[in-house]
Amino acid sequence: MIRILEASQATKILERRTARLEEAERIVRPILEAVRKRGDKALVEYARKLDGLTEKTVEVPGGRLQQAADDLDPQFRSAVKIASDNIRGYARLQLPKPFRKALAPGIRLGQIVRPLDSVAAYIPSGRFPLPSTLMMTVIPAQVAGVPHISVASPKPNCEIYGTAALLDVTRVFQMGGAHAIAAFAFGTKTVPKADRIVGPGNIYVSAAKRLLAGEVGIDFVAGPTEVLIISNDGDPRWIAADMLAQAEHDEDAAAILCTPSRRLAAAVSQELEKQMKDLPTAKITRKSIEKNSAIFITNSLEQAVEISNAFAPEHLAIPEMRLLDSVKHAGTVFVGPNSPEAAGDYASGPSHVLPTNGAARLRGGLSAADFCKVIAVQELNGEALRRLGPSITTLARAEGLEAHARSVEVRLGK
Repeated sequence: MIRILEASQATKILERRTARLEEAERIVRPILEAVRKRGDKALVEYARKLDGLTEKTVEVPGGRLQQAADDLDPQFRSAVKIASDNIRGYARLQLPKPFRKALAPGIRLGQIVRPLDSVAAYIPSGRFPLPSTLMMTVIPAQVAGVPHISVASPKPNCEIYGTAALLDVTRVFQMGGAHAIAAFAFGTKTVPKADRIVGPGNIYVSAAKRLLAGEVGIDFVAGPTEVLIISNDGDPRWIAADMLAQAEHDEDAAAILCTPSRRLAAAVSQELEKQMKDLPTAKITRKSIEKNSAIFITNSLEQAVEISNAFAPEHLAIPEMRLLDSVKHAGTVFVGPNSPEAAGDYASGPSHVLPTNGAARLRGGLSAADFCKVIAVQELNGEALRRLGPSITTLARAEGLEAHARSVEVRLGK
């Protein structure tokens, strides 16, 4: 049974489980070093040992991708088309815009927007192969204009291969774990070096990304997935279904309900038990519900939002739009009873690659903007430089940077 607790207990219960990243880092360090030093040879060795690779190379032939696309069920192809259209449309809205403006006489300032040259998307395919993650990572990169997009998946299935072909992705690699991250970070003869690696993965993927951050760009270091639902008088069947949808991802997942209604709390608890009886993923889901999840009784919906802001959940569901102004920290927000988290996982548009483990205090989910650079542009005429000259030289000399000051004065005839 899920725990039903008072709001005063939320702080202790919602303290995130310490990820075993330090231990994982110890394990992956030699893998990263092996790929750095021995390239494809080490990569293939690890892929055969850990990913079940049987081919001579980790790169998947284009013909296999196209054959998988041809074999896709028509209903699946249609679902990919609908979801892709929405993801692409939303990603276009996220792109930063170039501009040039005269902010003062003689000073024109602006920005240009340029895509990254090469990105890599990591697509989980262990217990649950996720072609949806392929769409959620690749499409925003395509919208940003990235010319070289690669995909890695340790045990890809027909749907992952086929979706790659439908999205015109030609560089797909059967590799996973730390060795895949290393290959993209360093580059090998087979695998192109990436400017940024995105996509969720297990603890070893997260550990590798954390160790290599700075050497290669990453999205964020992901922890266990989580949802926090706020409701006062919602349908307990719907709420329980949403909590189970999150809990089935992983035994370490967390599904939290905050409600002022004890009646709703009891009804949701009963529904969770009822719905788990015939749920194929019940073995995983029950562990997540009993170990990491809870229902908190709050004084009000406003107190529930305060708890949510302290937790900074990956997914937040609120009952009505009026609460949105109070939301400070969340990876993504679902508003109203007809906006289930599963809609965001698959087809509504925003990427489901989201910050976990409190990272939503710092940023939102993966965006088309993550795949491009915003470069400032500055143009001054002579009169503007003369006007700014005294301020520039004064500040430069205050910092002890005489050459900076002189670089202005030489233009002003001093």
